[in-house]
Amino acid sequence: MGNNTEPAKRASREFTPLSFFWRMLFALILVLSTYNPTNYSYYRWLRAAITDGGTGPEHFFVGVIILIGWTILLIASYRSLGRFGLLLGAAFFGTFIWLLTDLGLLEAESFSAITWIALVCLAGLLAVGLSWSHVWRRLTGQFEVDDVDS
Repeated sequence: MGNNTEPAKRASREFTPLSFFWRMLFALILVLSTYNPTNYSYYRWLRAAITDGGTGPEHFFVGVIILIGWTILLIASYRSLGRFGLLLGAAFFGTFIWLLTDLGLLEAESFSAITWIALVCLAGLLAVGLSWSHVWRRLTGQFEVDDVDS
């Protein structure tokens, strides 16, 4: 009898545009729930609670969840891209926004618009960091492996 689980295992390891979409969505949710120009963010919620003197365990619990998310994304992105890769990614997004603005396709007339653009770019950079090992393997055929000293 043949092994029917092998194609399913391979398919689950494949990197697809949908895989990137889920990573981007997770990064975008984390970034925008932490801070955004509207009144609906953890930052504004915590700030209002501190001002009113009403911080409670729910604020700290949500804060820890957000901190865990940021830790996962930042460590994964840093390990995958490194300092130079993060710098190149930031330069890519910065010059891309500059190009779109110069072509008249994007208008950054207000502080709020610039903030939204920066937050989406940050989420994009984190999503690329989460995905880079898969992209690298596909481009070069090489696997990235963390070296851990015993």
